[in-house]
Amino acid sequence: MLLDLKSLFTGEVERIPFCFALDLSETEMNGSYPFVSPISVEGAASDSYACILLQAEASFDYEAPCDRCAAPTRKRYTFRFSHVLAREVEEEENDDYILVDESFKLDLDELLRSDILLELPYKYLCREDCKGLCPSCGKNLNEGPCGCNLHQVDPRLEVLKKLID
Repeated sequence: MLLDLKSLFTGEVERIPFCFALDLSETEMNGSYPFVSPISVEGAASDSYACILLQAEASFDYEAPCDRCAAPTRKRYTFRFSHVLAREVEEEENDDYILVDESFKLDLDELLRSDILLELPYKYLCREDCKGLCPSCGKNLNEGPCGCNLHQVDPRLEVLKKLID
């Protein structure tokens, strides 16, 4: 969605609300396509002194395998974002502002896509205390113990174990 900000920068209006659906269903992450529904985005751009304040809220369902036990997991996320938009800044290297070019249009799809991908957790777990899989037999340890002897001696230390025996 392209947001036309000209009326805000010229002072014709004080606020521009927006509401749209962002489709990230073709975004691949770690071999899966986790965005199972369109992302609902609501927000507004409003006049704030010499700048424009952009605030948005994105809600969506996210489905991916757990990074520890590989169980399919679905979670609902809601993130809030805010950005300060300006026509010009004194320091070009300042990341606190998003510069709007002479067309006065801002691509909200690309901006919010980046925000959402940066906000997602690096490690996706089915639950905080996920026990993962047994390294020997591969059983999901969340379902109970597997019975494997998990206390294995490092093969490099086998020689020392023979000395003790």
